[in-house]
Amino acid sequence: MDQSKLSSSDRLLVAAINLISEKGYNGVTTQEIASVANLSEMTLFRHFGNKQKLLESAFDRYHYAEEMRNLFKNKLVWELEKDLLTVSKTYHDIMNRNRKLIQISTKDAFQLPGFKEKIQQHPLQLLDFLTNYFEKMIEKGKMIHSDTRMTAFTFMMSQYGAFVNDLDRETNYPDIKLKPFIYESVRIFARAMTP
Repeated sequence: MDQSKLSSSDRLLVAAINLISEKGYNGVTTQEIASVANLSEMTLFRHFGNKQKLLESAFDRYHYAEEMRNLFKNKLVWELEKDLLTVSKTYHDIMNRNRKLIQISTKDAFQLPGFKEKIQQHPLQLLDFLTNYFEKMIEKGKMIHSDTRMTAFTFMMSQYGAFVNDLDRETNYPDIKLKPFIYESVRIFARAMTP
């Protein structure tokens, strides 16, 4: 990423993500982050206040809730399999783009006060988007009746599990590749939920 085209805030966010994913939250100082971003530590404090708020801002800036909100608002065609394929592909594109953030969220940063609750907002919003979509699909007669929130959660967890396997560089199930999984899981799910 060409840092010269980024704002000072974004340069700090990118530096924090790269350093913390490599060294862990406690292994990185605000001075190091500022130095890698070619800024002063005072600039970091002026923009974010402290390292935890910087990391929280990175999650808010680069995680998927806003992109998913746009997808559910503007890109649905109201055909279950096509829509779920779009959701799944977009989800995996974003998660793979943000691999370092996900790695941070599964390590020591979870020990920070309030951090888990803050980052949990993104999957909870996706759960709401999917739940609302399923409710509308049922109203349109394009999906069987179900506990829509549980159905949405089931779909999300299958996608998240596949991402985590892929995050580990396919070491858990090396013969299962992500792209075929996406297509097959969506096809099975859509077939099961279509009246």
